[in-house]
Amino acid sequence: MDLTVLTIGEAAAALRRGDFSAAAYADALLARTATLATLNAFIHHDAQQVRAAARTADERRASGAALGALHGVPLALKDNLDTAGIATTAGTPGLRNNRPLRNAPVVQRLLDAGAIVFGKASLHELAYGITNHNAAFGAVRNPYDPTRIPGGSSGGVGAAVGARMVAGGIGSDTGGSVRIPAALCGVVGFRPSTGRWPQTGIVPISHTRDTAGPMARSVADCVLLDRVVTGSTDAPAISLQGLRLGVPRGHFWEHLDDEVAAPMASVLRLLREHGAVLVEADIADAPRLDAEAGFAIALYETVVDLDDYLAQHGSPLRYPELVAQVASPDVKGLLQGLLGDGAVPQAAYRHALDTLRPQLQAAYGRYFQEHGVAAMVFPTTPLPAVPIGHDETVRLNGQAVPTFATFIRNCSAATVAGIPGISLPAATTRAGLPLGLELDAPRHDDARLLAIARAVEAVLPAMPPPSC
Repeated sequence: MDLTVLTIGEAAAALRRGDFSAAAYADALLARTATLATLNAFIHHDAQQVRAAARTADERRASGAALGALHGVPLALKDNLDTAGIATTAGTPGLRNNRPLRNAPVVQRLLDAGAIVFGKASLHELAYGITNHNAAFGAVRNPYDPTRIPGGSSGGVGAAVGARMVAGGIGSDTGGSVRIPAALCGVVGFRPSTGRWPQTGIVPISHTRDTAGPMARSVADCVLLDRVVTGSTDAPAISLQGLRLGVPRGHFWEHLDDEVAAPMASVLRLLREHGAVLVEADIADAPRLDAEAGFAIALYETVVDLDDYLAQHGSPLRYPELVAQVASPDVKGLLQGLLGDGAVPQAAYRHALDTLRPQLQAAYGRYFQEHGVAAMVFPTTPLPAVPIGHDETVRLNGQAVPTFATFIRNCSAATVAGIPGISLPAATTRAGLPLGLELDAPRHDDARLLAIARAVEAVLPAMPPPSC
Protein backbone atom coordinates (compact mmCIF):
# COMPACT_ATOMS: atom_id res chain seq x y z
CA MET A 1 0.00 0.00 0.00
CA ASP A 2 1.34 3.42 -0.98
CA LEU A 3 0.81 5.48 2.16
CA THR A 4 1.79 8.73 0.44
CA VAL A 5 -1.45 8.87 -1.56
CA LEU A 6 -3.69 8.93 1.52
CA THR A 7 -5.65 12.04 2.39
CA ILE A 8 -5.43 13.52 5.88
CA GLY A 9 -8.77 12.02 6.83
CA GLU A 10 -7.86 8.59 5.47
CA ALA A 11 -4.48 8.57 7.20
CA ALA A 12 -5.87 9.79 10.52
CA ALA A 13 -8.62 7.16 10.55
CA ALA A 14 -6.17 4.38 9.65
CA LEU A 15 -3.72 5.50 12.33
CA ARG A 16 -6.42 5.52 14.99
CA ARG A 17 -7.48 2.00 13.95
CA GLY A 18 -3.90 0.80 14.02
CA ASP A 19 -3.83 -0.24 10.35
CA PHE A 20 -0.22 0.95 10.33
CA SER A 21 1.98 2.84 12.75
CA ALA A 22 2.70 6.55 12.78
CA ALA A 23 6.37 5.60 12.40
CA ALA A 24 5.66 3.64 9.20
CA TYR A 25 3.58 6.50 7.81
CA ALA A 26 6.28 9.05 8.63
CA ASP A 27 8.94 6.85 7.02
CA ALA A 28 6.92 6.64 3.80
CA LEU A 29 6.54 10.42 3.62
CA LEU A 30 10.19 10.98 4.52
CA ALA A 31 11.32 8.63 1.75
CA ARG A 32 9.12 10.45 -0.75
CA THR A 33 10.47 13.81 0.40
CA ALA A 34 14.08 12.67 0.11
CA THR A 35 13.45 11.49 -3.44
CA LEU A 36 12.00 14.89 -4.35
CA ALA A 37 14.47 17.08 -2.48
CA THR A 38 15.23 19.04 -5.66
CA LEU A 39 11.76 20.60 -5.49
CA ASN A 40 13.15 22.57 -2.51
CA ALA A 41 9.81 22.62 -0.71
CA PHE A 42 11.24 23.03 2.82
CA ILE A 43 13.46 25.52 4.60
CA HIS A 44 13.60 23.38 7.76
CA HIS A 45 13.09 19.63 7.62
CA ASP A 46 14.52 17.33 10.30
CA ALA A 47 13.79 13.66 9.63
CA GLN A 48 14.88 12.64 13.12
CA GLN A 49 12.46 15.09 14.73
CA VAL A 50 9.66 13.71 12.59
CA ARG A 51 10.51 10.11 13.50
CA ALA A 52 10.71 10.97 17.20
CA ALA A 53 7.28 12.64 17.09
CA ALA A 54 5.86 9.61 15.25
CA ARG A 55 7.23 7.24 17.90
CA THR A 56 5.61 9.38 20.58
CA ALA A 57 2.30 9.15 18.70
CA ASP A 58 2.60 5.35 18.56
CA GLU A 59 3.37 5.20 22.27
CA ARG A 60 0.30 7.28 23.00
CA ARG A 61 -1.93 4.91 21.05
CA ALA A 62 -0.37 1.90 22.74
CA SER A 63 -1.08 3.43 26.16
CA GLY A 64 -4.80 3.58 25.44
CA ALA A 65 -4.92 7.38 25.76
CA ALA A 66 -7.49 9.38 23.84
CA LEU A 67 -6.38 10.19 20.30
CA GLY A 68 -6.95 13.49 18.53
CA ALA A 69 -8.53 14.04 15.14
CA LEU A 70 -5.07 14.41 13.55
CA HIS A 71 -3.29 11.69 15.54
CA GLY A 72 0.07 10.91 13.93
CA VAL A 73 -0.51 12.97 10.77
CA PRO A 74 2.52 15.03 9.63
CA LEU A 75 1.71 18.47 8.22
CA ALA A 76 3.82 21.03 6.35
CA LEU A 77 3.77 24.47 7.97
CA LYS A 78 4.62 27.60 6.03
CA ASP A 79 7.74 29.10 7.58
CA ASN A 80 5.98 32.25 8.74
CA LEU A 81 4.01 30.35 11.41
CA ASP A 82 5.69 30.43 14.81
CA THR A 83 6.93 27.05 16.03
CA ALA A 84 8.47 26.75 19.49
CA GLY A 85 12.11 25.72 19.28
CA ILE A 86 12.19 25.67 15.49
CA ALA A 87 13.35 28.74 13.59
CA THR A 88 10.61 30.76 11.92
CA THR A 89 12.43 32.60 9.15
CA ALA A 90 9.62 33.90 6.92
CA GLY A 91 12.11 33.08 4.18
CA THR A 92 14.35 36.07 4.94
CA PRO A 93 17.95 36.22 6.25
CA GLY A 94 17.16 38.64 9.07
CA LEU A 95 14.97 36.03 10.78
CA ARG A 96 17.27 33.00 10.41
CA ASN A 97 17.76 32.94 14.19
CA ASN A 98 14.16 33.76 15.10
CA ARG A 99 13.23 30.94 17.49
CA PRO A 100 9.82 31.67 19.00
CA LEU A 101 9.17 30.70 22.61
CA ARG A 102 5.70 29.41 21.83
CA ASN A 103 3.70 28.03 18.94
CA ALA A 104 1.28 30.17 16.99
CA PRO A 105 -2.27 29.39 18.22
CA VAL A 106 -3.05 27.80 14.84
CA VAL A 107 -0.04 25.49 15.19
CA GLN A 108 -0.82 24.66 18.81
CA ARG A 109 -4.38 23.62 18.01
CA LEU A 110 -3.12 21.28 15.29
CA LEU A 111 -0.55 19.75 17.64
CA ASP A 112 -3.15 19.39 20.38
CA ALA A 113 -5.19 17.34 17.89
CA GLY A 114 -2.21 15.01 17.38
CA ALA A 115 -0.58 16.47 14.28
CA ILE A 116 3.19 16.28 13.72
CA VAL A 117 5.31 19.13 12.33
CA PHE A 118 6.82 17.58 9.21
CA GLY A 119 8.80 20.69 8.32
CA LYS A 120 8.75 24.43 7.77
CA ALA A 121 7.87 25.02 4.13
CA SER A 122 9.53 27.59 1.93
CA LEU A 123 7.80 30.78 0.84
CA HIS A 124 8.35 33.86 -1.23
CA GLU A 125 10.54 36.07 0.95
CA LEU A 126 8.45 37.62 3.75
CA ALA A 127 5.40 36.24 1.88
CA TYR A 128 5.62 39.21 -0.51
CA GLY A 129 5.24 37.56 -3.91
CA ILE A 130 3.71 34.75 -5.93
CA THR A 131 6.63 32.99 -7.67
CA ASN A 132 8.41 31.54 -4.61
CA HIS A 133 11.67 32.48 -6.32
CA ASN A 134 13.45 33.15 -3.02
CA ALA A 135 16.99 34.50 -3.36
CA ALA A 136 17.87 33.54 0.23
CA PHE A 137 16.65 29.93 0.28
CA GLY A 138 16.29 29.07 -3.39
CA ALA A 139 13.39 28.68 -5.78
CA VAL A 140 10.66 26.15 -5.02
CA ARG A 141 9.78 24.02 -8.04
CA ASN A 142 6.38 22.91 -9.27
CA PRO A 143 5.89 19.13 -8.93
CA TYR A 144 4.07 19.01 -12.28
CA ASP A 145 6.98 20.70 -14.08
CA PRO A 146 10.10 21.48 -12.03
CA THR A 147 11.11 24.23 -14.46
CA ARG A 148 8.02 26.21 -13.43
CA ILE A 149 6.87 28.11 -10.36
CA PRO A 150 4.61 26.52 -7.75
CA GLY A 151 2.85 29.82 -7.07
CA GLY A 152 3.16 31.71 -3.84
CA SER A 153 3.68 32.87 -1.41
CA SER A 154 2.80 29.48 0.17
CA GLY A 155 4.59 27.66 -2.63
CA GLY A 156 6.49 25.27 -0.39
CA VAL A 157 3.28 23.92 1.11
CA GLY A 158 1.68 23.74 -2.33
CA ALA A 159 4.62 21.80 -3.79
CA ALA A 160 4.84 19.44 -0.80
CA VAL A 161 1.13 18.59 -0.86
CA GLY A 162 0.97 18.35 -4.64
CA ALA A 163 4.03 16.08 -4.73
CA ARG A 164 2.61 13.75 -2.03
CA MET A 165 5.35 14.57 0.49
CA VAL A 166 2.56 15.28 2.97
CA ALA A 167 -1.21 14.98 2.85
CA GLY A 168 -1.74 18.60 3.83
CA GLY A 169 -0.37 21.72 5.38
CA ILE A 170 -1.00 25.29 6.45
CA GLY A 171 -0.21 28.38 4.42
CA SER A 172 -1.16 32.03 4.78
CA ASP A 173 -3.10 34.25 2.40
CA THR A 174 -2.96 38.05 2.10
CA GLY A 175 -3.64 38.48 -1.62
CA GLY A 176 -4.02 34.91 -2.85
CA SER A 177 -1.06 33.14 -1.23
CA VAL A 178 -2.97 29.95 -0.35
CA ARG A 179 -5.23 29.80 -3.40
CA ILE A 180 -2.63 30.59 -6.08
CA PRO A 181 -0.15 27.80 -5.19
CA ALA A 182 -3.09 25.46 -4.64
CA ALA A 183 -4.25 26.17 -8.19
CA LEU A 184 -0.80 25.79 -9.76
CA CYS A 185 0.10 22.63 -7.78
CA GLY A 186 -3.20 20.80 -8.28
CA VAL A 187 -4.50 20.87 -4.70
CA VAL A 188 -7.26 22.49 -2.64
CA GLY A 189 -6.54 25.77 -0.87
CA PHE A 190 -9.01 27.44 1.50
CA ARG A 191 -8.80 31.06 2.62
CA PRO A 192 -11.11 31.53 5.63
CA SER A 193 -12.94 34.77 6.36
CA THR A 194 -10.48 37.15 7.96
CA GLY A 195 -10.54 36.60 11.72
CA ARG A 196 -11.95 33.06 11.61
CA TRP A 197 -8.45 31.66 12.23
CA PRO A 198 -6.18 33.26 14.87
CA GLN A 199 -3.59 35.68 13.46
CA THR A 200 -1.25 35.74 16.47
CA GLY A 201 2.18 34.19 15.99
CA ILE A 202 2.36 34.59 12.22
CA VAL A 203 4.96 36.86 10.61
CA PRO A 204 2.61 39.50 9.23
CA ILE A 205 1.99 41.59 6.17
CA SER A 206 -1.37 43.14 7.03
CA HIS A 207 -3.63 42.40 9.99
CA THR A 208 -6.59 43.57 7.90
CA ARG A 209 -5.90 41.11 5.08
CA ASP A 210 -3.82 38.25 6.55
CA THR A 211 -5.14 34.83 7.46
CA ALA A 212 -3.72 31.35 7.72
CA GLY A 213 -5.51 28.64 5.77
CA PRO A 214 -5.32 24.92 4.94
CA MET A 215 -4.00 23.26 1.80
CA ALA A 216 -4.77 19.61 1.09
CA ARG A 217 -5.80 17.21 -1.66
CA SER A 218 -9.51 17.20 -0.82
CA VAL A 219 -12.13 19.62 0.43
CA ALA A 220 -12.93 17.15 3.22
CA ASP A 221 -9.39 17.58 4.54
CA CYS A 222 -9.74 21.37 4.53
CA VAL A 223 -13.00 20.96 6.44
CA LEU A 224 -11.19 18.75 8.96
CA LEU A 225 -8.34 21.22 9.47
CA ASP A 226 -10.78 24.12 9.74
CA ARG A 227 -12.80 22.20 12.34
CA VAL A 228 -9.67 21.51 14.41
CA VAL A 229 -8.54 25.14 14.34
CA THR A 230 -11.92 26.82 14.84
CA GLY A 231 -13.98 24.23 16.72
CA SER A 232 -16.77 24.80 14.20
CA THR A 233 -19.38 22.32 13.07
CA ASP A 234 -19.84 21.27 9.46
CA ALA A 235 -22.64 22.69 7.34
CA PRO A 236 -25.22 20.26 5.94
CA ALA A 237 -24.42 18.70 2.58
CA ILE A 238 -25.46 20.76 -0.43
CA SER A 239 -26.69 19.57 -3.82
CA LEU A 240 -25.67 21.27 -7.03
CA GLN A 241 -29.23 20.85 -8.28
CA GLY A 242 -30.70 24.35 -8.31
CA LEU A 243 -27.67 25.91 -6.60
CA ARG A 244 -27.22 29.47 -7.85
CA LEU A 245 -23.62 30.41 -8.62
CA GLY A 246 -22.57 33.84 -9.82
CA VAL A 247 -20.35 34.14 -12.90
CA PRO A 248 -18.73 37.61 -12.83
CA ARG A 249 -17.56 37.88 -16.44
CA GLY A 250 -16.27 41.42 -15.99
CA HIS A 251 -12.69 41.37 -14.65
CA PHE A 252 -12.66 37.79 -13.28
CA TRP A 253 -13.21 36.06 -16.65
CA GLU A 254 -11.45 38.64 -18.82
CA HIS A 255 -7.97 38.41 -20.37
CA LEU A 256 -7.48 34.72 -19.62
CA ASP A 257 -4.67 32.70 -21.11
CA ASP A 258 -5.94 30.51 -23.94
CA GLU A 259 -4.89 27.45 -21.92
CA VAL A 260 -7.17 28.63 -19.09
CA ALA A 261 -10.19 29.99 -20.95
CA ALA A 262 -11.25 26.82 -22.77
CA PRO A 263 -10.91 24.37 -19.84
CA MET A 264 -12.71 26.79 -17.50
CA ALA A 265 -15.56 27.18 -19.99
CA SER A 266 -15.85 23.39 -19.96
CA VAL A 267 -16.02 23.45 -16.16
CA LEU A 268 -18.96 25.87 -16.30
CA ARG A 269 -20.76 23.57 -18.74
CA LEU A 270 -20.12 20.66 -16.39
CA LEU A 271 -21.61 22.54 -13.44
CA ARG A 272 -24.67 23.45 -15.49
CA GLU A 273 -25.09 19.83 -16.61
CA HIS A 274 -25.17 18.79 -12.95
CA GLY A 275 -27.96 21.21 -12.13
CA ALA A 276 -26.20 24.38 -11.02
CA VAL A 277 -27.88 27.63 -12.05
CA LEU A 278 -25.20 29.96 -13.41
CA VAL A 279 -26.09 33.62 -12.93
CA GLU A 280 -24.17 35.97 -15.20
CA ALA A 281 -23.62 39.08 -13.07
CA ASP A 282 -20.70 41.38 -12.31
CA ILE A 283 -19.64 43.02 -9.05
CA ALA A 284 -19.89 46.75 -9.41
CA ASP A 285 -16.64 48.62 -8.73
CA ALA A 286 -14.83 45.62 -7.22
CA PRO A 287 -11.66 45.95 -9.35
CA ARG A 288 -11.43 49.71 -8.76
CA LEU A 289 -12.03 49.49 -5.01
CA ASP A 290 -9.55 46.64 -4.70
CA ALA A 291 -6.90 48.61 -6.57
CA GLU A 292 -7.47 51.79 -4.57
CA ALA A 293 -7.78 50.19 -1.13
CA GLY A 294 -5.80 46.97 -1.17
CA PHE A 295 -2.23 48.15 -1.54
CA ALA A 296 -2.70 51.25 0.61
CA ILE A 297 -3.86 49.02 3.46
CA ALA A 298 -1.26 46.29 3.02
CA LEU A 299 1.74 48.55 2.46
CA TYR A 300 0.94 50.79 5.42
CA GLU A 301 0.28 47.89 7.78
CA THR A 302 3.39 45.98 6.68
CA VAL A 303 5.71 48.49 8.36
CA VAL A 304 3.65 48.72 11.55
CA ASP A 305 2.85 45.02 11.85
CA LEU A 306 6.39 43.77 11.16
CA ASP A 307 7.76 46.19 13.75
CA ASP A 308 5.22 44.88 16.26
CA TYR A 309 6.14 41.26 15.51
CA LEU A 310 9.86 41.96 15.91
CA ALA A 311 9.33 43.77 19.21
CA GLN A 312 7.05 41.06 20.61
CA HIS A 313 9.65 38.40 19.75
CA GLY A 314 12.52 40.25 21.38
CA SER A 315 14.37 40.85 18.13
CA PRO A 316 17.07 43.54 18.09
CA LEU A 317 15.94 44.38 14.56
CA ARG A 318 13.27 46.80 13.47
CA TYR A 319 11.73 47.19 10.04
CA PRO A 320 14.63 49.10 8.37
CA GLU A 321 17.26 46.62 9.60
CA LEU A 322 15.12 43.62 8.62
CA VAL A 323 14.53 44.96 5.12
CA ALA A 324 18.21 45.82 4.69
CA GLN A 325 18.94 42.07 4.84
CA VAL A 326 16.25 41.03 2.35
CA ALA A 327 17.85 38.97 -0.43
CA SER A 328 15.19 38.87 -3.16
CA PRO A 329 15.42 41.97 -5.39
CA ASP A 330 11.67 42.21 -6.03
CA VAL A 331 10.88 42.15 -2.32
CA LYS A 332 13.73 44.41 -1.24
CA GLY A 333 12.85 47.10 -3.75
CA LEU A 334 9.22 47.15 -2.69
CA LEU A 335 9.80 47.12 1.06
CA GLN A 336 12.63 49.65 1.05
CA GLY A 337 10.33 51.92 -0.90
CA LEU A 338 8.00 52.09 2.11
CA LEU A 339 10.58 54.02 4.12
CA GLY A 340 10.87 57.80 4.14
CA ASP A 341 9.15 59.61 1.28
CA GLY A 342 7.80 56.32 -0.07
CA ALA A 343 5.73 55.58 3.02
CA VAL A 344 1.97 55.36 2.58
CA PRO A 345 0.49 58.51 4.19
CA GLN A 346 -1.69 57.82 7.20
CA ALA A 347 -4.52 59.80 5.62
CA ALA A 348 -4.44 57.56 2.53
CA TYR A 349 -4.43 54.48 4.76
CA ARG A 350 -7.38 55.68 6.83
CA HIS A 351 -9.36 56.52 3.67
CA ALA A 352 -8.67 53.06 2.27
CA LEU A 353 -9.52 51.31 5.53
CA ASP A 354 -12.49 53.40 6.69
CA THR A 355 -14.13 54.35 3.38
CA LEU A 356 -13.01 52.24 0.43
CA ARG A 357 -12.89 48.85 2.16
CA PRO A 358 -16.45 49.18 3.55
CA GLN A 359 -17.60 50.15 0.06
CA LEU A 360 -16.02 46.99 -1.34
CA GLN A 361 -17.57 44.87 1.41
CA ALA A 362 -20.96 46.42 0.65
CA ALA A 363 -20.51 45.73 -3.07
CA TYR A 364 -19.89 42.05 -2.34
CA GLY A 365 -22.84 41.94 0.04
CA ARG A 366 -25.17 43.42 -2.58
CA TYR A 367 -23.86 41.01 -5.21
CA PHE A 368 -24.70 37.90 -3.23
CA GLN A 369 -28.03 39.24 -1.97
CA GLU A 370 -29.44 40.93 -5.06
CA HIS A 371 -28.57 38.08 -7.41
CA GLY A 372 -29.48 35.36 -4.94
CA VAL A 373 -26.22 33.48 -5.44
CA ALA A 374 -24.62 31.28 -2.80
CA ALA A 375 -21.13 31.77 -4.21
CA MET A 376 -19.31 33.21 -7.20
CA VAL A 377 -17.12 31.12 -9.49
CA PHE A 378 -14.12 32.03 -11.63
CA PRO A 379 -10.58 30.88 -12.57
CA THR A 380 -8.22 31.21 -9.61
CA THR A 381 -5.45 32.56 -11.84
CA PRO A 382 -5.58 33.99 -15.38
CA LEU A 383 -2.73 31.75 -16.53
CA PRO A 384 -1.03 28.47 -15.55
CA ALA A 385 2.37 28.11 -13.89
CA VAL A 386 5.10 30.02 -15.72
CA PRO A 387 8.83 29.26 -15.93
CA ILE A 388 10.96 30.12 -12.89
CA GLY A 389 12.73 33.46 -13.24
CA HIS A 390 9.84 35.50 -14.64
CA ASP A 391 9.63 37.60 -11.49
CA GLU A 392 8.80 40.95 -13.07
CA THR A 393 6.81 40.17 -16.23
CA VAL A 394 5.18 37.17 -17.88
CA ARG A 395 3.60 36.59 -21.29
CA LEU A 396 -0.18 36.44 -21.37
CA ASN A 397 -1.49 35.65 -24.85
CA GLY A 398 1.58 37.24 -26.39
CA GLN A 399 1.60 40.38 -24.26
CA ALA A 400 4.09 41.23 -21.48
CA VAL A 401 2.18 41.78 -18.23
CA PRO A 402 3.33 42.27 -14.61
CA THR A 403 3.77 38.90 -12.90
CA PHE A 404 2.53 39.76 -9.42
CA ALA A 405 -0.48 41.87 -10.41
CA THR A 406 -1.58 39.34 -13.02
CA PHE A 407 -1.47 36.29 -10.77
CA ILE A 408 -3.27 37.97 -7.84
CA ARG A 409 -5.84 39.69 -10.05
CA ASN A 410 -8.73 37.34 -9.32
CA CYS A 411 -7.82 36.62 -5.68
CA SER A 412 -7.01 40.02 -4.25
CA ALA A 413 -10.39 41.71 -3.84
CA ALA A 414 -11.72 38.96 -1.57
CA THR A 415 -8.83 39.49 0.84
CA VAL A 416 -9.54 43.22 1.08
CA ALA A 417 -13.21 42.49 1.74
CA GLY A 418 -12.33 39.70 4.19
CA ILE A 419 -14.59 37.09 2.56
CA PRO A 420 -13.80 33.37 2.28
CA GLY A 421 -12.55 31.72 -0.90
CA ILE A 422 -11.46 28.26 -1.95
CA SER A 423 -9.52 27.03 -4.98
CA LEU A 424 -10.29 23.56 -6.34
CA PRO A 425 -8.19 21.59 -8.85
CA ALA A 426 -10.47 21.67 -11.87
CA ALA A 427 -8.62 20.97 -15.10
CA THR A 428 -5.21 20.78 -16.77
CA THR A 429 -3.56 22.43 -19.73
CA ARG A 430 -2.54 20.42 -22.77
CA ALA A 431 0.89 20.07 -21.15
CA GLY A 432 -0.66 18.69 -17.96
CA LEU A 433 -0.30 21.79 -15.77
CA PRO A 434 -3.02 22.11 -13.10
CA LEU A 435 -5.67 24.84 -13.23
CA GLY A 436 -7.75 26.02 -10.29
CA LEU A 437 -11.39 27.04 -10.01
CA GLU A 438 -12.19 29.51 -7.23
CA LEU A 439 -15.40 29.84 -5.27
CA ASP A 440 -15.96 32.92 -3.07
CA ALA A 441 -18.86 33.34 -0.65
CA PRO A 442 -20.32 35.97 1.70
CA ARG A 443 -18.28 36.96 4.72
CA HIS A 444 -18.46 34.45 7.58
CA ASP A 445 -20.30 31.94 5.37
CA ASP A 446 -17.26 29.66 5.53
CA ALA A 447 -18.99 26.41 6.50
CA ARG A 448 -21.53 26.73 3.69
CA LEU A 449 -18.77 27.59 1.21
CA LEU A 450 -16.93 24.42 2.18
CA ALA A 451 -20.14 22.42 1.69
CA ILE A 452 -20.61 23.99 -1.75
CA ALA A 453 -16.99 23.21 -2.59
CA ARG A 454 -17.53 19.55 -1.69
CA ALA A 455 -20.49 19.41 -4.06
CA VAL A 456 -18.49 21.03 -6.87
CA GLU A 457 -15.46 18.85 -6.20
CA ALA A 458 -17.62 15.73 -6.57
CA VAL A 459 -18.36 16.47 -10.24
CA LEU A 460 -14.93 17.74 -11.28
CA PRO A 461 -12.46 15.34 -12.91
CA ALA A 462 -9.83 13.97 -10.53
CA MET A 463 -6.50 15.76 -10.74
CA PRO A 464 -3.87 13.27 -11.95
CA PRO A 465 -0.81 13.01 -9.69
CA PRO A 466 2.47 14.52 -10.89
CA SER A 467 4.84 12.19 -12.69
CA CYS A 468 7.76 13.10 -10.41
